[in-house]
Amino acid sequence: MPTTTTALTDIPLEQVLPHRAPMILIDRLLEHAPDTLLTEVCIGPQSAYFDAASQSVPNYVGIEYMAQSIAALAGLEAKARGEAIRVGFLLGTRKLSLTIPAYRQGERYQTRVSRLYQEDNGLAVFDCKIFHNNQLVAEANVNVFQPQDTQAYILESQAGKEEETVR
Repeated sequence: MPTTTTALTDIPLEQVLPHRAPMILIDRLLEHAPDTLLTEVCIGPQSAYFDAASQSVPNYVGIEYMAQSIAALAGLEAKARGEAIRVGFLLGTRKLSLTIPAYRQGERYQTRVSRLYQEDNGLAVFDCKIFHNNQLVAEANVNVFQPQDTQAYILESQAGKEEETVR
């Protein structure tokens, strides 16, 4: 069955991410298909974590490009269902590979996230890849969790920690 792709470049990121400037690190949504999103970041002095001395952003920030791309996919899906944008949590990564030392000023990088697995409770695993000029420069399997009710989840977690402290 063919997959339909939709151009998304005009959608403001604030409409699909639970973040606000200056903590929105990705710049544009490029393509969306079921369970997959392609985003882009253009590195410049305005980029979060930009190092003026090296004229770049450190490679480990790529994990956040991946996480925000996953969040944007979740936001697009929520918006399509008429639901509110919810906060999610980055649990960890597996098979992380960062093949360049930094993301260079003036260069564009595309991040493709594809859902591999999702449980009903909000736990999911994504295959994430970052490309520069169609060359793979970073990849990881990223584990995330998006509870149905973030406030209840946080309160429950805090209550559990307080209970452990009392023991």
